[in-house]
Amino acid sequence: MRILVVGSGGREHALAWKIAASPLCDALYAAPGNAGIAQEATCIDIGIEDIGGLVSWARDNRIDFVVPGPEASVVAGLVDAMEAAGITCFGPSAAAARLEASKTFTKEVADAAGVPTAAWERFEDAAAARAYIARVGAPIVVKADGLAAGKGVTVAMTQQEAIAAIDDALEARIFGKEGASVVIEEFLVGEEASFHVLCDGKHVLPLATAQDHKRVGDGDTGPNTGGMGCYSPAPVVTPEVEAAVMERIIRPTVARMAQLGCPFKGVLYAGLMITDEGPKLIEYNVRFGDPEAQVMMARLMSDLVPALLATRDGTLGHVDLRWWPKAAVSVVMATRGYPGSYPRDTEIGGIEAAGALDDVIVFHAGTKRDGARLLSSGGRVLGVTALGDTIAVAQAQAYRAVDAIAWPDGFCRRDIGWRALGR
Repeated sequence: MRILVVGSGGREHALAWKIAASPLCDALYAAPGNAGIAQEATCIDIGIEDIGGLVSWARDNRIDFVVPGPEASVVAGLVDAMEAAGITCFGPSAAAARLEASKTFTKEVADAAGVPTAAWERFEDAAAARAYIARVGAPIVVKADGLAAGKGVTVAMTQQEAIAAIDDALEARIFGKEGASVVIEEFLVGEEASFHVLCDGKHVLPLATAQDHKRVGDGDTGPNTGGMGCYSPAPVVTPEVEAAVMERIIRPTVARMAQLGCPFKGVLYAGLMITDEGPKLIEYNVRFGDPEAQVMMARLMSDLVPALLATRDGTLGHVDLRWWPKAAVSVVMATRGYPGSYPRDTEIGGIEAAGALDDVIVFHAGTKRDGARLLSSGGRVLGVTALGDTIAVAQAQAYRAVDAIAWPDGFCRRDIGWRALGR
């Protein structure tokens, strides 16, 4: 098969790395890709939201199967457009992708399906939102309703923080139209976990559990980011918790989406809070997590491509996936200044030395080549991923690899996996 992966981040590098290993893959392409993906695929200079350009190129180059990575592509209708052109494509329709594109839509689906989630209200008017905050107090969570590249959520520990987040979204419009309305949620107490399933519209197949670290600083301090590291499996998701998630959250959501006439096909990623009352839904994403994809692909023993095809074809009920018993830890290296402003085009060395260590894979997120030099081209730049018999062993090996990388303008958290180690 001739396969096209759409995207340019660490998630897409992990997917490309796994797809390239499939005996079903005869030729692999990526649009637009990055310096790491270029080691696995031929990179094509087409943007992830250039739907017409992607469809035209896929048709002209006889692509058999398209795998979008980022949410922006599927929300923009890439799956619908590819399928309309007769090109097989993994992922949800634009209508089903509203589970990530709109926090309000997700909350309405959850309420209708009886899915346990945080109490919430939606606001377009800043004054009304501020009055609500004054009434209910803090801590509380403020979310831009639409897509905000992982930066639209404020976990406000004080009313002042919450009001500042409301003003940023509704007055300053820092998220543009994606933040023209906000969802204000109850603050849930517990431990977060990432729960991914493949879904073909009816059948559901759980994937390996994972837990990421959203805040920029050690000890889960500082502002939220797109993710500073991850590990798998997540000990907090016990077999009993997994059964509860499937019964109370995933299956009711899938049934509700079918009732609405937009059955969900693709990977459904539930961000969960494991509370004293059981698991509760924080949010849905309609694509693999990043950096969750890195640890999941490192642990996946089975061929990924048949599972993705079965998800698209509606035959997922016949698929089983096997996972390596080892744990995986991925440490994100980011450019100093992230998630605020940061420099670009800073030089990175030592990637080969890091990748030569046993059980280490260095996934690229924001990189590019300038001749022989490897340069940064984003905030989150590398996902240094290692396998080990335990989380502790994998963590130690991941940080050995981090320390082999020469990048004065980069930084990382030094405690990825701390919750698992504390158990």
